[in-house]
Amino acid sequence: MKINIKSAAATYLANKVPAGKHVFLALDDGSTKFSKLGGSCTIGNKFQLVIADTADAEYNVVIDNNADLTLTTAQPELTFLGSGLALDYQNAMLRLTDDSGILDGAVTIGAAPEQTVSKKEMVDLGGKIC
Repeated sequence: MKINIKSAAATYLANKVPAGKHVFLALDDGSTKFSKLGGSCTIGNKFQLVIADTADAEYNVVIDNNADLTLTTAQPELTFLGSGLALDYQNAMLRLTDDSGILDGAVTIGAAPEQTVSKKEMVDLGGKIC
């Protein structure tokens, strides 16, 4: 898998991702260990970049990129990622696209949590999840 990280996005990420860190392209729809919010109305249309100190065995699909990031994703995310994958930075937002169009116009970026989201946390969030 390959992603074209456009110039504006590469500049933005250079200021956000410390050297030597791992970056995971993860769904942020409630289906992954990195997402708290989400649900049936967001399945496959919300993504995040998660910055971590170490690799994650679940996120083992390498994404070749032109920004020299150690970037990987997980097998379930591949369902929603098509050919011509690109990441751009416009209007203060990261935008993920592929040949089909915009996948997410507001990709978030943040550090991996100390511990991942538990099923109990998801249940406790209740009404905040659509």
